[in-house]
Amino acid sequence: MGKHGRLSDLSDINPAALLPGYVPDQHKSGIVHLGPGAFHRAHQAAYTDAALAASGGDWRITAISLRSRQVADAMNAQNGLYTLIERGTIGAKARVIASIERVIVMADHAAQAMSALVDPATRIVSMTVTEKAYGIDRQNNCVDSDHPANAADLKSPSHPTGVIGLLVESLRQRRTAGSPAFTVLCCDNLPDNGVLVKAGVLDFARRIDPELADWIGDNATFPSTMVDRITPASSFETYSICQELTGQEDRACIETEEFSQWVIEDNFANGRPDWESAGALFVKDVAPFEKMKLRMLNGAHSMLAYCGYLADCTYVRDVMTHQHLPVLVARHMKAAAATLQPLGGIDYSDYGAQLVERFKNPALAHETYQIAMDGTEKLPQRLLLPAVDALQAKQDLRPFAFAVAAWMRYCQGLTDSGVEYDLRDPRQAEIAAKLNGAQTASDIIRLLNDLFPEILKDDLQWQETIEEIL
Repeated sequence: MGKHGRLSDLSDINPAALLPGYVPDQHKSGIVHLGPGAFHRAHQAAYTDAALAASGGDWRITAISLRSRQVADAMNAQNGLYTLIERGTIGAKARVIASIERVIVMADHAAQAMSALVDPATRIVSMTVTEKAYGIDRQNNCVDSDHPANAADLKSPSHPTGVIGLLVESLRQRRTAGSPAFTVLCCDNLPDNGVLVKAGVLDFARRIDPELADWIGDNATFPSTMVDRITPASSFETYSICQELTGQEDRACIETEEFSQWVIEDNFANGRPDWESAGALFVKDVAPFEKMKLRMLNGAHSMLAYCGYLADCTYVRDVMTHQHLPVLVARHMKAAAATLQPLGGIDYSDYGAQLVERFKNPALAHETYQIAMDGTEKLPQRLLLPAVDALQAKQDLRPFAFAVAAWMRYCQGLTDSGVEYDLRDPRQAEIAAKLNGAQTASDIIRLLNDLFPEILKDDLQWQETIEEIL
């Protein structure tokens, strides 16, 4: 890697790489993004880059990493530039992204991070921090005071470290300063993500100052979104392809698939970039698109990740070349589609076929172990809620029972070939303790009582099917 220069400006880039269609320094930051991981850089930052090239505006991104320094160190040394590599079945192409102005590490520079959030020029605060970072009790529409970040922030709300606390404190300071509220744009895979985050923010604010909660409710907006782009973790191969295509060493480069989708509720408090020029779809109701993706793509992903990893399939593409597993993937998508209401302009069979082709992509090294993490956070919306709908509609329960049985087997922490692994789940200690005393599937369902909906806990056919599959 040493013979190449470091990507730090837009000169000396190979013609094979597509350069931004604008001068970065001529555009100021108007977005703060929490969680600048690989997915954000492959998705929202890429859409924003294309919107800047198409329509301009002060919409560059100030990114805040809540804890990790790795992305900040790589990005800041390159003036925010990085290479996005799109890998398809016929090759790879590179695109240099310039939409991120800088990355602030919250753990090291809390004052800088808060200053960026409070700055009146910031009109949108977006997030990709994974499901577990919010600490919101969906059933009761409030923040979970037992969540570590929420508990700490409620004790010291003027020095927050968690997502909800940061949003509330920055909005409080903006209200005090007479600045307008911003749009809160959640881009995580959560059903009704805008509604959920709004409920958490308002509940947190109400515990501090009811008038602040009212002001946020009247002035800030929380549009829901659906995001979709398969983005594996970068590897040595990623860096090598990047050097070949750009002629530069890029420590922040990422790879992704050619496909990308972003559906957004058009409800912004203070303007937005021209994201539709990059292909984003603005709608009144995101929920049907969100449910389609969670159940067909994410549900199938979770299922194939559990059984695939157990069967020593390192990548999704390995699952799709396995002797038997592709049949289960197709079956799961069909069952998931049967739980959905018709959606104008969408053919679920075509969507499922498209997903299968994306999963087969031989150029993408998307690890089953990566997808399988945080199972207890993902199971309800991906597998259990569609199972409830299937049960009530008297549809085939077996595909969902198989996926849940595969998760239960995965929780044992041992592959079929005898390799041990870390579960990487926020409830892994509890799961390990309770699995130790479980003899049957119904024992597991009973011991993990809060995870399973009542209708499934009471259904003998559901329990017996899981037991048979196990």
